[in-house]
Amino acid sequence: MASQKALNPPKGECRQCWYHAYASNEAHKHLKPREDCPACVDHMLNGHDGMIVGR
Repeated sequence: MASQKALNPPKGECRQCWYHAYASNEAHKHLKPREDCPACVDHMLNGHDGMIVGR
């Protein structure tokens, strides 16, 4: 289960980026070793949209 830190990004941070950084094992457990996360790649290329916490 993800930690409280992973689930509660601070103001100005992206929810997905924060979760994938602080709950990396859980967020990426479906990937093979050394495989890029499709959600992370898409997010990195296409932006954060409305995922930034309380601007």
